[in-house]
Amino acid sequence: MSAFLDTMVARAKADKQTIVLAEGDDERTLQAVERLLADDVAKVIILGDADAIAASPYRLEGAELIDPHTSDLQEELALELYHVRRAKGMTAEAAAELIRDVLYFGVMLVKTGRADGMVAGACHATGDVLRPCLQILKTAPGTKLVSSFFIMVVPDCEYGADGTFLFADCGLEVQPDAERLAHIAVNSAQSFRTLVGAEPFVAMLAHSTYGSASNDDANKVVEATRLAHELAPQEAIDGELQLDAALCTEVAASKCPGSSVAGHANVLVFPDLDAGNIGYKLVQRLAKAEAYGPITQGIAAPVNDLSRGCTADDIYGVAAITCVQAQDHPSA
Repeated sequence: MSAFLDTMVARAKADKQTIVLAEGDDERTLQAVERLLADDVAKVIILGDADAIAASPYRLEGAELIDPHTSDLQEELALELYHVRRAKGMTAEAAAELIRDVLYFGVMLVKTGRADGMVAGACHATGDVLRPCLQILKTAPGTKLVSSFFIMVVPDCEYGADGTFLFADCGLEVQPDAERLAHIAVNSAQSFRTLVGAEPFVAMLAHSTYGSASNDDANKVVEATRLAHELAPQEAIDGELQLDAALCTEVAASKCPGSSVAGHANVLVFPDLDAGNIGYKLVQRLAKAEAYGPITQGIAAPVNDLSRGCTADDIYGVAAITCVQAQDHPSA
């Protein structure tokens, strides 16, 4: 494991949270749970066919196994779901049907305080994972939108926080306007501080630096930087910056002397999903970086989505990160 993940695991173990792993019918989930329990990282609830899970070859002693189709909680959670969504037209019958879905059941466990967070997505699409979160948990107080980020740990890297960065948004917001980009920047600064434990230096990335190009794309980032300063004047946020100016002190000294961020950036905010997704995968593959995510921010309780190509190690790492987020999160 990287030093970053070692830290996440140690912090999770120090104040154990209850995490729902909603895809107990997936072997990778059970492998991850076995390790989470062996390392005493979290209290775990596994959703799925409880009999089949119990009969698996994995050591799952200590985990709570719940089948949403047969659970004694089904009626109570369905009623609570109906109360939460009836203003939007949900009927009691529809709630009773939906609660049999592992994702809705898991989110309702978080909503009712039976769990502190949830991890899913190994065999569900991102939209399916986030839909019940937004319908039931909604956004955190004072937060305008839900976005995502990756924690990137680059080996033998002189930049960032000893090679650790936060990249946003690489998974959700396709074409954020200036206002949404500003909120992504502010939320990312807070997430970096919570998880990495270092002060964030947020670079609003573009193909230009301080007006070296003037067009709609660059101007959007300039406006987003201005709005981010209004939202969080205490945060070190600067832009628009090209990537080399954001990371390299020599380039920063030439292109934007006096910037508090340029040459020191550890939070990189990309102008759109194309740039962010391509950027994190380039660093992951070419620099052999460890990529943890996508991690969500802005939901009223921590629910994190997995790539459907994830490994058991990925699930283990995201679960540990979810625990740390839950420690710092107000109750849903």
